[in-house]
This record gives sequence, structure tokens and C-alpha cells, in this order.
Amino acid sequence: MSQTLRCGRFVLSLDKPLIMAILNVTDDSFSGDGLKGNVARAVEQAYRMKEEGAHILDIGGESTRPGSESVSVQQELDRVIPVIEALVDCGLPLSIDTLKPEVMDAALKAGADLINDINALRAPGALEIVAQSNAAVCLMHMQGLPGTMQANPHYDDVLKEVANFLAERVAAAESAGIARDRIVVDPGFGFGKTLEHNVELLRRLEELMVQGLPLLAGMSRKNMLGLISGQPVSERIYAGIAAHLIAAQKGARILRVHDVAPLRDALAVWNAVENL
Repeated sequence: MSQTLRCGRFVLSLDKPLIMAILNVTDDSFSGDGLKGNVARAVEQAYRMKEEGAHILDIGGESTRPGSESVSVQQELDRVIPVIEALVDCGLPLSIDTLKPEVMDAALKAGADLINDINALRAPGALEIVAQSNAAVCLMHMQGLPGTMQANPHYDDVLKEVANFLAERVAAAESAGIARDRIVVDPGFGFGKTLEHNVELLRRLEELMVQGLPLLAGMSRKNMLGLISGQPVSERIYAGIAAHLIAAQKGARILRVHDVAPLRDALAVWNAVENL
């Protein structure tokens, strides 16, 4: 049966995996692609990603890499709102990558179509802000906080604990009035997880289907790929393609990446073979 996602101004078909392009307007980022709040450069990069085959643009103004420090609400607003306003008519859904309710609210008013929250709408007021909109939301699992999450992550059963957490957050979202066809779930690769945890989640990704909701997978340039391949951040494109193709094969419907064109081509071959 065909699956769709209601995403603000858009209704997205999930019959084939979609590419979510990462647009960092941070001063820092683990992958070195932060645009330091430069609106013109961000817009230029966004349109290049659209030409390369992106289906969604994910705009972030705060680094959440391991060991990162939080920025103020005003700093984040100053970085992301001008970019959203400049891209609102670009023809693609705009996602805001934030855990702050104040930023969610301002981004939605500026035209954002999706809230991508590593905190799964646990901040006070976040559920209500999203419920009152028509935006989609991505609920992600994270153990701990970005600053300390990689210090000593531990699970008795990583798959079960991640699945249970996501199910609880989906239930909270539905109770707040967010319809199921607006919800995406994300196991949170690299967020409070060792290499072994990440590999186990990817290997058994299809078991993380929460009530049939679409899965988002984001492993682009992350440390797990470096540990497996031995490559630095700048040389993890090929490992990322492999990881995201595995995720697609195991049911992921949205793939969040820095490098759009290589994944576009890989998915074209995979889709042709699968006759999707």
C-alpha cells in the first residue's frame, strides 16, 4: 500500500526513499560544512542540492556533534530564520533541525514544513507547538545530551530500548493531536551509541518499524563510518552510500545526508533493480 507523509505545504510519497539534504548554518559542524550563518551561501548550496536530487532541505543552526555546546535561542534564530525565509519558495519542503520550542515556533511561522527534533519533542511546549501546525515531525532517539552522550553509552538491549522510546514518543505526539501521517521516527545513529550499538541498529533496522511509521536514517560522515572504514570525515562518502543503501533495503524511507548526488545515483540503480 502506498504511504505518504503530510509535511506542511506538501504531501510526500514514500514509495521510494527520499533524500533529506543537510544544510548547516552553524559556526561549527563535525563535518566541516558549517556556513556560519551566511544566508547567500546557504541559499546557493540549497539550490545546488535541489538540482542534485534532494527531496527535503534540513536546515540546522546548532551543532549537535558529540561534545558540542548549546547556543542561545537568539543565536539559533538569527542563523536559521533568514535562510528559511529565503528558501520558502524554492519548491522543496523545509525542515528545521532544532530542539528548542521557540525556534520551532518561529521556523513554522517563517514557512518550515517539518520539525526534525533530536529531543523527540520532550522540551516543554514542543508537542503543543507542533500539534497546532500542519508540519510533519521527526522523533529521534538520543541517550543523554550532545555534550556528554558519547562518554559511556550503555544499553541492556539497544534495539528494544530504542524501539520502546520511539513508541512512547509517538504515543505522546498522538495524544497531543499530531496525526500519524505527520510522524517520522529516527533511531538516532551516533547519538549516545557505540559503534556496536550503531551496527546492531542498522543490521536490524526493519525491526524498528514503530506501528508502520516511516523511518529516517542519518549516518552521513559520522564517526561510525570512520571507525569502520578508517577514513577521515572528508573521505566517508562511499561508506555513507553503503550505509544508506543498507538502510533503504531495510525499510528507511528518508535518508539524511550531506552528499546528495552520489546517493541519488546509488538509489537510482537500487530502485531500477527493485522495480520500485
